[in-house]
Amino acid sequence: MTLLALIRHMPTAWNAAGRLQGRHDSALDPDTEPKWRLPPELAEFRFLSSPLDRALTTAKRLGVTVEPDLRLTEMSWGEWEGRTLAELRAELGAAMGDLEANGLDFRAPGGESPRDVQSRVMPLLAEIAAAGRPTAAITHKGVIRANLALATDWDMLGKPPHRLSWSAAHLFRLDPAGHPAVERLNIPLEQ
Repeated sequence: MTLLALIRHMPTAWNAAGRLQGRHDSALDPDTEPKWRLPPELAEFRFLSSPLDRALTTAKRLGVTVEPDLRLTEMSWGEWEGRTLAELRAELGAAMGDLEANGLDFRAPGGESPRDVQSRVMPLLAEIAAAGRPTAAITHKGVIRANLALATDWDMLGKPPHRLSWSAAHLFRLDPAGHPAVERLNIPLEQ
């Protein structure tokens, strides 16, 4: 069993506005600089990161050296990046509800589905499990939710099986093939 901790990047202005960021490389919100610290249990972990600026800057603020990995990049929202779900629901009406009813296969035009994110991340999880070294990754909400879906068999329909704090670390254990299971969620980062 290998431990994997997932941490979402610190807030951006687009987070505050409810905008779908996806691959848009937005910076952290200078008006919202949370005082985070790593839990002591992650002190000896190897650190990976999404290559997007908001994740790399979060790593710097946490004082950790990371290895960027493209597979940890946020889910692409395609043509919808920069929009809000409220705008899309108002514009698309019932069609948006039909799309959201696809769960793991929900996909914005020109974007990725959560299942695509799982397919992108699973080889990385297998590599981490094979190395056997506790690893932490600074990543994005879409990647963390896709991992939670793998760990719990959640089809991404309805509410998630666990409520996740986005100012916390989420700890999973990987079996030898890299399949995740929930170890401990919502480990506080805020001081």
